[in-house]
Amino acid sequence: MSSKIYVLHFPKETGDQPIISQLVKKFDIDFNILKATIFPGNDGLMVIELNGHKKNVKNGLSYLRDCGVTIKSISTIIRRDDDKCFQCGACTGSCPTGALYIKRPSMEVIYDPDKCTGCGLCVNVCPVHAMDVARNLTLNSLE
Repeated sequence: MSSKIYVLHFPKETGDQPIISQLVKKFDIDFNILKATIFPGNDGLMVIELNGHKKNVKNGLSYLRDCGVTIKSISTIIRRDDDKCFQCGACTGSCPTGALYIKRPSMEVIYDPDKCTGCGLCVNVCPVHAMDVARNLTLNSLE
């Protein structure tokens, strides 16, 4: 099962279409709308968590793109400051998705934003605050 948060930007032509409900019907994906501003005739923005089998989520995201929806993974709000990071690996033990891991034999700490769900657990354990998550997430800051 896969769970990830996305920011969806809907073009004004799609504001009156039941695009999100099709994720359940066609792709067996559960969703949780965290925040949305969508009005018919205007561009829309939605923060949504998608849950389902990886292949279903991938197909659902392709469907959204085909509908003209722009998709951005919320994991992009998690950042690592490579200048601060001293490769201690503390973050790797708290990462539930494997987005932070130790590459062997070099013992380098790798951050893979594509695997990141944006949970922020790494931020809490980093002793030098090299991991950062955007606070006060608003729709305006995502546009």
